[in-house]
Amino acid sequence: MEDLKINLLHALEQNNRISTKALATMFNMAEAEIQNIIKELEDVKVILGYVTLIDWEKTGHNDKVTAMIDVQVTPQRDVGFDVIAERISRFPEVKSVYLMSGGYDLSVMVEGTSLRQVASFVSEKLATLENVQSTATHFVLKKYKQNGIIFDDDKKDHRLVVSP
Repeated sequence: MEDLKINLLHALEQNNRISTKALATMFNMAEAEIQNIIKELEDVKVILGYVTLIDWEKTGHNDKVTAMIDVQVTPQRDVGFDVIAERISRFPEVKSVYLMSGGYDLSVMVEGTSLRQVASFVSEKLATLENVQSTATHFVLKKYKQNGIIFDDDKKDHRLVVSP
């Protein structure tokens, strides 16, 4: 992929709300050219979507429970982990699925409205799938950083006060 498109993707990854006019100025191009490139990248599924990151704790409406689940699976002949990962990704509770190296095969991020709902998902839907050997569930207690964004970055000076 040419450098212009890569640089454009980096700019959009940093700020998906940047206007095509601002991008056109940055890249010394016509706005219509930028719009065409973005549309092309969306059409070929290089750009898959645009996401807004919200700190739900600050809204007072944080009714979500997030869990990271380590999953060991038996890979299938000729398709490896792809079929089971795709099947897991189709559950509405599942937000992300990653193939991992190390002690487990898949890392699955799940959201639910309660610990009980997540536990039910794991025991009734995930663990019962053919080829799933074991699961280990880890509940998220607090988010500090996500997608490169620091939560509650209050810019306070945390150095010790030194006086004579």
